[in-house]
Amino acid sequence: MLKAITPKLEELSFRQALLADEETMQYNHQYGGTIEFPEEKWSDWHQRWVDQESGERYYAFLYSEEKNAYIGEIAFYYDESEQAYITNIIVHSKYRGCGYGKEGLMLLCKAAEERGITALCDNIAVDNPSINLFMKLGFHEIWRNQEVVMVKKEL
Repeated sequence: MLKAITPKLEELSFRQALLADEETMQYNHQYGGTIEFPEEKWSDWHQRWVDQESGERYYAFLYSEEKNAYIGEIAFYYDESEQAYITNIIVHSKYRGCGYGKEGLMLLCKAAEERGITALCDNIAVDNPSINLFMKLGFHEIWRNQEVVMVKKEL
């Protein structure tokens, strides 16, 4: 079973390692793969994503009680250009194939509903197998181009 845990500032080393893992970030290859997240950026990032109260952002670690470990992250944010809430879900590569993506996406949808959000979207690289996960959980394609597929779910 997974829990969505709001991280403390000092716990962001998990996010740093997650974003630096090449296999985990392979899905992001079109945008450069791994992402640097140096400690000097943690405080500003934490304030903008975790401590904010605007409701335009949500962020949590995925914690597996079974593994007694953080296994990924979930988030959403309001994107002005898309006029939509865009999701983010990353499961560490060593924990993929265990159903954590499904459980994490369900937790993310629940968090959005609890905040009064009526729909979630995601722009997924066309070669990313997670498209199937989103479709199985009630998302549908709203547009696509050669690089990404935009999916949406009414909550």
